[in-house]
Amino acid sequence: MTVRHDGITAEWLGYATLRLEGDDTVVYFDPGRYGVLTGEWEPDTPGIGHPPTQDYAPKDGDIVCVTHIHHYDPDGIRRVAAEDATVVAFEGINVHATDRDLDRLADLDYEVRKVGMEADLLVDDVPIWTMPAYNHEDGPNVNDDGSPIHPKGIGCGFLVALDDTRVFWPGDTDVLDGHAELDVSLFVPSIAQNYTMNRHEAADLAEAMDPDLVLPMHYNTFTSLEADSGAFAEDVAKRGVPVVLDEN
Repeated sequence: MTVRHDGITAEWLGYATLRLEGDDTVVYFDPGRYGVLTGEWEPDTPGIGHPPTQDYAPKDGDIVCVTHIHHYDPDGIRRVAAEDATVVAFEGINVHATDRDLDRLADLDYEVRKVGMEADLLVDDVPIWTMPAYNHEDGPNVNDDGSPIHPKGIGCGFLVALDDTRVFWPGDTDVLDGHAELDVSLFVPSIAQNYTMNRHEAADLAEAMDPDLVLPMHYNTFTSLEADSGAFAEDVAKRGVPVVLDEN
């Protein structure tokens, strides 16, 4: 399903992968992981899961944004990135901090621009801003030892103005101070029950932010990310905020 909004198109391809297309530019957020672009992923619970895209490798992306190490997938980037693409990646991505065998950002055959948690830049005439993305130390998204699953400094979220339409993917984060004040047209939050803001918190933020449209993603990839998207959509709509689900 392709969602058309304010002159651009948006398509959730599974997990955290979102494709945006404007008049002349294609932007991807967090492409790959868990087989969502290869068709190899199978949900661990029947009835759970956004269907993966079968062998998706269009290589049409002009800009590829990567929020943090958990969503860094070099194969996914290579599947979506055009030959002259620019990869905009959080500066703290460290392949030695994971048990996955990953190429370094420096090994990718693209221009790579590393960004911090509060950056602003222009890529192919597309303004991009980054925001902090992390879990609160006193919140529910913590490890067994009480440390945040996503500590401050692990990653960022992205606000992209594509053809003057401002799209916000907050990344793997709780709701943070400043989110509600952002000027956003298309809000694409996670509504998973773990690791990020949940559907109730995302609905509260959508009401406070008041975007032109909400498109949730990053849910139902596996059991720990389960969410009732229908209940979320109903909740948001009752608050007077337009919402759409990209589901098969």
